[in-house]
Amino acid sequence: MDLRDVLLVVDVQNDFMPGGALAVPRGDEVVPIVNRLAPRFANVVLTQDWHPPGHISFATSHSGKQPFERIRLEYGEQILWPDHCVQATDGAAFHPALVIPHAQLVVRKGYHPGVDSYSAFVEADGRHTTGLAGYLRERGIGHVFLCGLATDFCVAWSAVDAREAGFAVTVIEDACRAIDTGGSLAAAGQDMAAAGVRQIRAAALLA
Repeated sequence: MDLRDVLLVVDVQNDFMPGGALAVPRGDEVVPIVNRLAPRFANVVLTQDWHPPGHISFATSHSGKQPFERIRLEYGEQILWPDHCVQATDGAAFHPALVIPHAQLVVRKGYHPGVDSYSAFVEADGRHTTGLAGYLRERGIGHVFLCGLATDFCVAWSAVDAREAGFAVTVIEDACRAIDTGGSLAAAGQDMAAAGVRQIRAAALLA
């Protein structure tokens, strides 16, 4: 257990589970793996998608648009999603089987009505930061390990931004699941590789 490592558990929330508003296929499979991984880390941070009603990323906020269509917003291309992880709803809550009592911080993201936020570090406009990088630096963290949902969006964006912030970054690939819409998983893999993100299997940490 290296005190300079942190496990960043991304968006293990009800709406991303099978039957949820924005279900990630087999998303529930990550929960037992994450529960086994977390005790191996002294430092654990959770992220939580936390959208206000009528968020700009919701298809219902754009007349005539359907989920998974793409539009251009001031900050770039935006995939439109079903309403999900609305603040203080059951869908926004963590999966009830997720048990990480020693987690020190919950980073809520996507709470600004007019900008989406996949990354745990920087919102989609590239300007607003969450403060997570500064928190980790002040804690003396040098290496970020990521798991959770979804590989091709919030995990990948967080991984790339963590590298940009100067951290060593490893994605625990079998502790993640992907949405994979429109080639997003392959694109995310290329982006992470180009940024220098390492990928491993959970067994490497659990042995």
